[in-house]
Amino acid sequence: MLYIATDPRACFRGAIRSPLTSDRYEDRLKLVLTQMGIEGETVEEKAKNFVARAKEDPQWAAATIWSYLQRQKERAERGEISYSTLPNYWKPLKLLCEMNDVAINWKRITRGLPRGRKYGLDRAPTKDEIRQLLNYPDRRIKPIVLIMASSGIRVGAWDYLRWGDIQPIERDGKIVAAKLTVYRGEPEQYVTFITPEAYQAVKEWMDFRAQHGEKITSNSWVMRNLWDTSEENGAALPKKLKSTGVKRLIERALWAQGLRKQLEGGKRRHDFAADQGFRKFFKSQCEKSMKSIHVEMLMGHSLGLGDSYYRPTEEELLESYLKAVPDLTIIEQVEKQPIEDINELKRRVAELERWKELEVDKRLKEVWEWSLKLVKTLQTILPNYIKALDKLDEETKRKVIEAWKPLMELNPLAEKSLEDAKQKPIEEHLK
Repeated sequence: MLYIATDPRACFRGAIRSPLTSDRYEDRLKLVLTQMGIEGETVEEKAKNFVARAKEDPQWAAATIWSYLQRQKERAERGEISYSTLPNYWKPLKLLCEMNDVAINWKRITRGLPRGRKYGLDRAPTKDEIRQLLNYPDRRIKPIVLIMASSGIRVGAWDYLRWGDIQPIERDGKIVAAKLTVYRGEPEQYVTFITPEAYQAVKEWMDFRAQHGEKITSNSWVMRNLWDTSEENGAALPKKLKSTGVKRLIERALWAQGLRKQLEGGKRRHDFAADQGFRKFFKSQCEKSMKSIHVEMLMGHSLGLGDSYYRPTEEELLESYLKAVPDLTIIEQVEKQPIEDINELKRRVAELERWKELEVDKRLKEVWEWSLKLVKTLQTILPNYIKALDKLDEETKRKVIEAWKPLMELNPLAEKSLEDAKQKPIEEHLK
């Protein structure tokens, strides 16, 4: 048998692409193995001891895991944990077993576990709450929050984000947005945008670093550690701030600004998540003025078959995003115009003109058909009309002819019918 590694923990971590997810899975794995009573001081030792005994005695492994999950199920029934968190207790174990050739019938073990909601009941932060968060005295919080709120990126994207991944977009000498390349070089790479105020915030942050001795290039990490600003060239040796550090910074800011308080009895979640809340804010604001499919693409969501058949250009996505910029703007007051783009205005005016012409043509057609029917009806009584006309006095005859004129203006056939009737002898009309 071919083993890809002798360390079960190494096999476990090697199956996870994202460093952030890998750390979370490993922390959860350590907790689960500890609660199951597996011996060992470190997660490496616990994983090695569990895998070794599980291979020797698969029935012991299955029984131990089943008993452990039943205890978690009872905790969920008592309200100590939510049903939706139960998979967090067996998924790390399942991955550890699969990556180390430990055969477990997971379908049988997990069959009786209840399913919880696949979505949370937390909300997105309001603009006022985000403004309050921006007052936290750390220069990094402003670009972090504004970028996340206006682009919808996940917190894990900070592990890949470099200065060269942010490109300003100008129109008529004014920055209207900035292009953001997320997960550059990875299979999950995609493009989204940030607002002008978000770009301005991150530009000021990068300029501040340059003023204190850091050499800024396109490969510079957007987020880095702090330094002693009193020292000359104190920023010369930057160290990337990982996504875990970004999340901790946001959480510290939430508590310091009074946006986090101790949960009351029975509550397990705050009103909005520390990082995922900005993603919800982005989606809810963009849905007001953008196509839902464009919002999903800017959030990096897969469209299934749509990934292959629907591929709008970056320019089309940008045009759609610009409509949402006023709703995504936090600090600056941007007046939302009914129509932001002059080309869009011209298109709508042309469309209105076209519909106006169609409506006029429709009305003219209706009048024409009505007058034609009337003329045909009158043509059947013209002989009697002409005969009676000759018997009238001049004044009455003039009034009758005047009454005929509006019909002649509507349809030339009416005028022609009258002239023809006048030229023919009355006897011919009476035949």
